[in-house]
Amino acid sequence: MAQKKMVNDITSMDVDFAQWYTDIVKKAQLAEYSSVKGCTVIEPYGYAIWENIQKDMDRRFKEVGVENVYMPLLIPESLLQKEKDHIDGFAPECAVVTQGGGEKLAEKLYIRPTSEVLFCEHYQKVIHSYRDLPKLYNQWCSVVRWEKTTRPFLRGMEFLWQEGHTMHETAEEAKEFTLKALKIYEDVYRETLAIPPVVGQKTEKEKFAGAEATYTLEPMMHNGVALQGGTTHYFGDGFAKAFGIQFTGRDNSLQTPHQTSWGMSTRLIGAVIMVHGDDNGLVLPPKVAPVQVVIVPIAQHKPGVLEKAGELYEQLKKDFRVKLDDSDNSPGWKFAQYEMQGVPLRLEIGPKDIENGQCVLVRRDNGEKISASLEGLTEAIDGLLKTIHDDMYARAQKNREEKTFVAHNHEEFLDIAQNKPGFIKAMWCGDSACEDKLKEETGGVKSRCIPFEEEHISDVCACCGKPAKHMVYWGRQY
Repeated sequence: MAQKKMVNDITSMDVDFAQWYTDIVKKAQLAEYSSVKGCTVIEPYGYAIWENIQKDMDRRFKEVGVENVYMPLLIPESLLQKEKDHIDGFAPECAVVTQGGGEKLAEKLYIRPTSEVLFCEHYQKVIHSYRDLPKLYNQWCSVVRWEKTTRPFLRGMEFLWQEGHTMHETAEEAKEFTLKALKIYEDVYRETLAIPPVVGQKTEKEKFAGAEATYTLEPMMHNGVALQGGTTHYFGDGFAKAFGIQFTGRDNSLQTPHQTSWGMSTRLIGAVIMVHGDDNGLVLPPKVAPVQVVIVPIAQHKPGVLEKAGELYEQLKKDFRVKLDDSDNSPGWKFAQYEMQGVPLRLEIGPKDIENGQCVLVRRDNGEKISASLEGLTEAIDGLLKTIHDDMYARAQKNREEKTFVAHNHEEFLDIAQNKPGFIKAMWCGDSACEDKLKEETGGVKSRCIPFEEEHISDVCACCGKPAKHMVYWGRQY
């Protein structure tokens, strides 16, 4: 259903998708630029979305026994050097402190790009016996990575995230938890954000520095570009050995624990904008919307209207995040404002509605207007919000399916990469040289992941023609 464009100062996504995104971030008051390039001020409305995502994820983590901790912001250089592969992977993005209190520091301090080494230093002090395991820790914090190209929520020099770091008695337990964390992330995408990601394992070339295996979730944006939406990593015992972490096992022998790491960031807000948004602004999934229902009184100067709107607010706020806009702005201004901010449901109530014992509910996702009885209104809204979530998920799924293409050979791969934005499913021989070649030939199409359920498209690699080992999702990324 085509919606009338109510907000004229948002660039159409079909004209300039990047400008459309920036317009929404600013006009919907999600974030504002600061004086430091790549660092943004997350405004109250944007932070409220993050709080709702954070609350949902934190609950899921705690259900599987994860505890929250907090690690220092600064990492001594000597600590980072204990895991060479890891620091080499992050070195170009690190910010370094060389002076403190007006004096040059004896040792450089790195602002954390991630905290594996800090967790390992701590675990070395607190893990002594198999009885101390597993250690299931997570922290909510910010990290700094000196990105060259930045965009609010998608890629910043400083961003908010959670990073989980766990230690386990056996490799099997650690591998199992790596996939458990991945499933939590997948559930957040599907059940909370109404986004269907492609889920699978990263290739050797694309895995996290220092990891034995990296798993990823790859949601597709409206324009067919991928977003690395969250990763989980199995580290084996490499970090533990580098940091001298040992414990007395059940057989009384000294053993080395096995480690996992996993993280998702405020990039999720960027995904929500680009998967669900339209030319009128945000379209927020009900479970993370700061305001789920906005009440707009119609002809509020007439007797009884504001009083009834106030009654409905008091009734509904027990079950939903509700706002009553009784300001003197015109109804048209209010409609456009809450369209822009992606409020899932608008409730309109005027003199005739009151007389008829009803109100009008307007869905943000498709513009549908529904007359609803004031009796049983709570149940009606609850059902409608669930329907909105399901319909948003179905539209995102349809977009992904329509923008996923199959390449049987090299020629088809290049043709799709040039002419059809989206994911490409194609076979691969397992050689990273083919990944490099395809990326160079297409100007940036990379392997996204090897899905857990691989389809057999052909017997040969879509790049070199040699026998294929895996089916891979390929695509451009933010």
